[in-house]
Amino acid sequence: MDAETEAGARSRLVTLAGARGVSLAALSGLIGRNTTYLQQFVRKGSPRKLEENDRKTLAQFFGVAESELGAGLREDAVVTGQGQGQGGQGMIRSPLPGVRASLAEWADIPRLPLGASAGPGAHAAEEIPSGRLRFSNRWLKAQGLEPGMLSVIEVEGDSMEPTLRDGDEILVDRTPRPTRAGIHVIRLDDVLLVKRLESGPGGTLRIISDNTAYPRMERPMQDVDVLGRVVWKGGRL
Repeated sequence: MDAETEAGARSRLVTLAGARGVSLAALSGLIGRNTTYLQQFVRKGSPRKLEENDRKTLAQFFGVAESELGAGLREDAVVTGQGQGQGGQGMIRSPLPGVRASLAEWADIPRLPLGASAGPGAHAAEEIPSGRLRFSNRWLKAQGLEPGMLSVIEVEGDSMEPTLRDGDEILVDRTPRPTRAGIHVIRLDDVLLVKRLESGPGGTLRIISDNTAYPRMERPMQDVDVLGRVVWKGGRL
């Protein structure tokens, strides 16, 4: 793949992501990479090209041919069109099996429209999925996560900055487990919040905002409905 093709693949990825309204960080999670992987690819050319499985997954997600993301022409590609000889114009069409990634490798996690507020609070809403975000099953397994117990929601507000920013997407694990220190989505007084939790004295929970402009709270454990633990985030720079 020459330098011009490499640059074209990076530019095309940025264009596709912008049109879909999805961040490079979220796309990195979709292919099972760390959140800066595709940012490094686009901005620094590292890696120099996308690996085949990553390229296939992204092409499927965007509904485009792999060639738009830097793949060389496949030997079994189909050429159609008129005047394919000298001066003619044709269209390269990748065969469907070459675009389709193995579904067994991926888990489609539902995006829920309700916001987990990192500010004043968001009232609970009906949990009807508004889309899906794809994660590598291999990565989920390595983290000890079960796809059926996961959901993706959007953070609202600034009380968890700089850890979480307004508009970030977070992956929430709803597997019932003893509550331990970390960032969780909770329901408190019928309001959804994303906060850092720590054990307090006498069976209480400390409810902490990473933004020091917001006060800490301490509530009896039975008053706090812990809905899930935040295990991943993705968002725009």
